[in-house]
Amino acid sequence: MTADRVLGQMPDGRAVRLLTIGAAPRPVVEVLALGATVHRLEVTGGDGVRRNVVLGHADVDERLTSSDYIGGTIGRYANRIAGGRFTLDGREVRVGTHDRGNSLHGGPEGFDVRLWDVVSHDTDSVELSLVSPDGDQGFPGEVRVTVTYRVEGDTVAVTMTATTDATTVVNLTNHAYLNLDGEGAGTIDAHLLTVDSDAYTPVDATGIPLGDHAPVEGTPFDFRSAAAIGPAIRTEHPQVVDARGVDHNYVVRGTGLRRHAVLASPGTGTHLELWSDQPGVQVYTGNFLDGTRRSTTGARYRQGDGIALEPQLFPDSPNRPEWPSAVLEPGDTYRFCLEWRFGRAGTVEA
Repeated sequence: MTADRVLGQMPDGRAVRLLTIGAAPRPVVEVLALGATVHRLEVTGGDGVRRNVVLGHADVDERLTSSDYIGGTIGRYANRIAGGRFTLDGREVRVGTHDRGNSLHGGPEGFDVRLWDVVSHDTDSVELSLVSPDGDQGFPGEVRVTVTYRVEGDTVAVTMTATTDATTVVNLTNHAYLNLDGEGAGTIDAHLLTVDSDAYTPVDATGIPLGDHAPVEGTPFDFRSAAAIGPAIRTEHPQVVDARGVDHNYVVRGTGLRRHAVLASPGTGTHLELWSDQPGVQVYTGNFLDGTRRSTTGARYRQGDGIALEPQLFPDSPNRPEWPSAVLEPGDTYRFCLEWRFGRAGTVEA
């Protein structure tokens, strides 16, 4: 039997459904129709204890008024577009700006605050859909999007598709914040992070790429081998200081579905591999969680309480023709794949 209940209501009175998939001892995922959001994700840790390992908002009102994108599906364009402007088919497109003069995560009212339709829901999967009209947040073309969450063994697989009736740009991702010690357990400083990348993208003070990618070697961004997150985000490197931590794109080695990153908790022995088919992954260490928003348990989220690992195209790609293109044409289908593969990290430390 599938679990389906109402968490709350939108301002216009529409019900916000909460849909559960999976069953212990496998992962159990609670998906909100609001934002096609991962609300809770419970797994069995390396120490045998079941925990919710993602951050989430307490209720619908918190989600609608938050600017942290916690758990949401991000679109039309994940990450930033400089000045909210780019050229498409020879004409300038202007989209909504709300982050230091730039467009971020689709604009002031992105996909993460829309109520999605539930297409199907069974024991181990749920599919949701959204229609983004022509001109939505300034983006051209009517775009139809689907997101599917599926539990397969110890893996949670997320697939996204999009089609358009006019040339546009699309770059989707999921913005789950992970804490393998459990939601509300404190910071992710002691978590060990590996990123399968030799280069990252330096940005200016507003998060826009300064130029080309740069080697991670000799910088706090070097996670080619597993390293604790805490020391890296407390260095004097100007990129870390400006971002108040890590909030940067990494160029992932290879192509196709492949491993992007590994996150492990020495404390609980919980291990996560992130796999995706995207060219980059944005690593964000929760730098602007400031205690103003409540968690699913009623506590307050603060800086570093979770880490977001967001597979996607590179930031500001519509203005960077030399990078993988975000352009979607009529008749083509945008596809995105993400997998969270859970396991044990080894011996649990006392």
